[in-house]
Amino acid sequence: MGETCIPHNPQRVVTLWTSTFCSTLALGIKPIAFTTGYPGESLPEHLKDKVDGVKSVGTLTQPNLEKILLLKPDLILSITRTYLDDIYPQLSNIAPTVVMDVSGPPPPWQKHLEDVANIFDKEQEEKQLIDEYWQRIEQLKQALGDRRHQLQVSVATVYQTYGIYIYGAKHPTSKVLNDIGLQRPPSQRGDFFTKDNISQENLSDIDGDVLFLSTRGGKAAQEALEKLQQNPLWQKLNVVQKNQVYLVDSDHWYAFDVLAMNAVIDDLFKYLVKSP
Repeated sequence: MGETCIPHNPQRVVTLWTSTFCSTLALGIKPIAFTTGYPGESLPEHLKDKVDGVKSVGTLTQPNLEKILLLKPDLILSITRTYLDDIYPQLSNIAPTVVMDVSGPPPPWQKHLEDVANIFDKEQEEKQLIDEYWQRIEQLKQALGDRRHQLQVSVATVYQTYGIYIYGAKHPTSKVLNDIGLQRPPSQRGDFFTKDNISQENLSDIDGDVLFLSTRGGKAAQEALEKLQQNPLWQKLNVVQKNQVYLVDSDHWYAFDVLAMNAVIDDLFKYLVKSP
């Protein structure tokens, strides 16, 4: 969006994307405000103990300019979105506004963390976060041993808008599984981000030795999941018959930041290693 002058050591930062909020938080800077994905949504569960006093200022597609103005920020962080052309001048009048390129599908979580770290001159903190991530990956690889080379891990989400979708190789969560050396079902090895509207006839696409299943979209998605679980084709899945379906939180399994990736690793330890 052109050039802007970033203040040195900003204290009142507003973030307009959850993953920007998380990346900023991970680097040791607590934003004063954030936007959610859709109206009524709260921050992810794994962040609840880190965000006391942080204000909500609307949604990703409809940030509340009046609320942002009243908070008197000294820096606003946004990402590329089509609506931004209309409000960028107003945001810039409130405070210096930096827009980071997050095209669809979003770049690797490491790239966004690097972009945020560059804004705050936090390159050393970024390196430490990446190093700690790889240390945890190595710990999990050792805990799983050789069985990680045979274990097929399926990841799927039930979403009221797009039905059931599976995660391809380009999704951040898939990259974590790949870093560990875990295998994927054939349907999820493709070079895609996600594939939605998996039909009942193709329900075997979500089968595997282990299934990490989540919902997105509140009560409607939960009802869709309950309906799915009554489906005879669901009952025929090997992973269901072996009782290896684990319900997880899409707030971090579908996310794009280092805190979310660590929360995914927590789940993998919990369900695959059966230890904290």
